[in-house]
Amino acid sequence: MHGPTSAPHGRPSARYARAFAAAVVAAVGLITAANAGPARAAEPVRTAEPVPAAVHGVRG
Repeated sequence: MHGPTSAPHGRPSARYARAFAAAVVAAVGLITAANAGPARAAEPVRTAEPVPAAVHGVRG
């Protein structure tokens, strides 16, 4: 009687090749994202007029 085989359900090399390809794609994506540089800040948008000092209880 023979012992267990290393490939009971087909060719494992295809599965390993897919896993390796997925790991390479993930690594390339992470390296590309890391080297993309910082995002630019958007220009500040003024949505309201400044509040007069009298509203805050400041007397001059």
